Amino acid sequence: MSKQNIYDNSIFFEGYKKIRENKCNANDLIETPALFSLLPDLQGKTILDLGCGVGGHCLEFVNAGAKKVVGIDISKKMLEVAEKENHHSKITYLNLPMESLSQISEKFDLVVSSLAIHYVKDFEKLASDVFNLLNENGLFVFSQEHPLNTCFSEGNRWTKDEKGNKLFANISNYSTDGLRESSWFVDGVKKYHRTFSSIVNTLVLKGFVIEKFVEPIPTEQMLEKYPEHKDLLHKPDFLVVRVKKSN
Repeated sequence: MSKQNIYDNSIFFEGYKKIRENKCNANDLIETPALFSLLPDLQGKTILDLGCGVGGHCLEFVNAGAKKVVGIDISKKMLEVAEKENHHSKITYLNLPMESLSQISEKFDLVVSSLAIHYVKDFEKLASDVFNLLNENGLFVFSQEHPLNTCFSEGNRWTKDEKGNKLFANISNYSTDGLRESSWFVDGVKKYHRTFSSIVNTLVLKGFVIEKFVEPIPTEQMLEKYPEHKDLLHKPDFLVVRVKKSN
């Protein structure tokens, strides 16, 4: 099975770091608060973080009372930063792709993933693997790029007026699941598009109970401070999901 490790590309990694160092980026302002709003009380919980990156969330989980956190990522560059900046005795980092979750034998109360699911080709297998790794009544909470984003494959993403203002977002090939390639710092970045129905039906098929979907957008107060994010009122960038392992 194809496993993409774009974050170990030096050009991509440096470009990504610059975005995350800008603290008014959409991930920190919009995606992360939405993801954390769907988490349960973490006191005493065992947690698996899929695509943990530099480990910032792992450390937050421990600070919120988690008993044990395992963070996995395919990128050695990301994990080197995680071990240096976000290490803790209750955190274990593993250099492991999400496609190889079956190598993990222990069970968890919560599986979390932030903006990594759309890099995985076989969502059905991933959902099955996560289900098998959860304790009874365990939760799977994840964010991904919104399907209105992942579907886009070519042309201009926005229709603008003569002054360059964004009038509305363009979409293409929404109804067809599958690989999309784009240029983001480097050419050939692979993401996998899935419609809403594909996401929901796969999770239900694999035994999960849908608890909540969130399509976060900036608040009025946020837009007053960061007006550059007003284009999210045309379309959300993120989809955040909470599902439960049924009895």
